[in-house]
Amino acid sequence: MKGLIGKKLGMTTIFREDGRSLPVTLVEAGPCRVVQVKTEEVDGYNALQLGFEPIKEKRVNKPLLGHFKRAGTSPYRVLREFRDWGGEVKLGSEIKVDIFSPGDTVDVIGISKGKGFAGVVKRHGFRGGPKTHGQSDRYRAPGSIGASSNPSRVFKGTKMAGRLGGKRVTVRNLVLADVDPGKNLLAIKGPIPGPPKGYVIIRKGPR
Repeated sequence: MKGLIGKKLGMTTIFREDGRSLPVTLVEAGPCRVVQVKTEEVDGYNALQLGFEPIKEKRVNKPLLGHFKRAGTSPYRVLREFRDWGGEVKLGSEIKVDIFSPGDTVDVIGISKGKGFAGVVKRHGFRGGPKTHGQSDRYRAPGSIGASSNPSRVFKGTKMAGRLGGKRVTVRNLVLADVDPGKNLLAIKGPIPGPPKGYVIIRKGPR
C-alpha cells in the first residue's frame, strides 16, 4: 500500500471557491528515500522501507549506519515500512507527495498526545459522584469497582484511572483537501493524531 512518512505542522483553514471554509491539518510529507526493498523470496513478505528527515552520521549507531551505506543513502531519522507497495521501485529512489492527488482518501497513523495519569472522569467519561448527602471529596471518584463475595476480585479490563494518550492511533478515510508538490505539503481535512512536529504515516485509503 503506497504511502509516505510526514511531520504534522498544525491546523489551519482553507477557503473553497464558493467561500466555504474547510478546517485542515498541514503535513510535511516526504520526500522519502527508499532505504530497503524487501521481497517475499528473501524476507518472507514484500515491502518498502522508507527514510524521512536526513540527519548527521554521528547521530546514528554503527549497525544502522552500515544499513544506510548498503543502500547508498545518507542516514535518516525515521524509518518505516510499507507493505505490498505495488509496482517496481528501485533502491535509493525518492518518493514525493505527487503519489497523492486532491480528493484521495488516506489513513493517517500517529502517536496520540500523552496526557499523563488521568482519573476516570477524564479518561473514560464517568459522570462522577453526587455532590450532596454528606459527600464532600468524592466527586470524581470511580465508585465501587469490585464484585460481591463471588468472585471476590476486580475483573481485568475494568475502567479505572491510568495513563491517558501516548498510544498508536489510526484515523481512517480522511480526505486530502490539497496537495502542494512544491512545498511537500498535504492538507488533510480534519484533525489527525499527535502534537505539532509529531511524525505520522500517511497511507492511501481503499477508495
